[in-house]
Amino acid sequence: MNAAITSSQAAQSRPQLSGSTFDRAVGLERPIDARALDTRYKVILYLEGISVSFDGFKALNDLNLTIDRGELRSIIGPNGAGKTTMMDVITGKTRPDAGTAFFGQTIDLTRLNEAQIAHAGIGRKFQKPTVFEELTVFENLELAMKTDKGIWTSLFFTLTGEMRSKIEEKLELIQLKDHAHRPAGLLSHGQKQWLEIGMLLMQEPQLLLLDEPAAGMTDEETERSGELFLSLAGPYTLVVVEHDMEFIKQISHNGRVTCLHEGSVLAEGSLEQVQNNERVIEVYLGR
Repeated sequence: MNAAITSSQAAQSRPQLSGSTFDRAVGLERPIDARALDTRYKVILYLEGISVSFDGFKALNDLNLTIDRGELRSIIGPNGAGKTTMMDVITGKTRPDAGTAFFGQTIDLTRLNEAQIAHAGIGRKFQKPTVFEELTVFENLELAMKTDKGIWTSLFFTLTGEMRSKIEEKLELIQLKDHAHRPAGLLSHGQKQWLEIGMLLMQEPQLLLLDEPAAGMTDEETERSGELFLSLAGPYTLVVVEHDMEFIKQISHNGRVTCLHEGSVLAEGSLEQVQNNERVIEVYLGR
């Protein structure tokens, strides 16, 4: 975040909307237009005082986190630290017991369902890639395109030149141009991961949540994934949850790293600062 603006100042600047005023602001009665996202303070995501309990266990405990627009933020921490629950809250899968989660200045994520949040511009990729293996790489991207999915429209759908160009652009970006007409089921694990990222990008997201994207990859695939993520930062905002510290080192040399522990932020800063934090060493990295 801009050093001149603290997270609390940014939070105070947000309009406090309620009732019908809020509903009109974010358009609960219609899909939210991601282009209307308000990031006037350069912050795209605010999590403030978020707590979530499951049968008495606090998965998140007064979690406070802000993500700047266009940054690549790495999230690390031991198992059970709350990383997955945090992403569940952001995407509407889990409702917090307390706290607020804002996308930009005015979109209260706790009031939206998963579909509305996805349409607002938040995409999530799980650890295991989910692609349509019987379809070609090109067809997977075509199917993922952000278009009217109504039955009548689908029956008479024709791929325009602009749409085709957009697919070809994503094929180039995820380095699968030479595999465009290959069935997705024949791709390697890493290539399937890149295809799924491409499918997310076809949805025109503002924020991408990536859960252990390097898991199961070869060293070469991991390196290429890091290069892809670094190229995406700026036009997109990325939050990467990962245990592979070598991968974190590759993608975080100029970015910020956040370490979660017991549902809250234990440390945050440059990779060097976090790696040298005594508490992080104690609970996660070891010596």
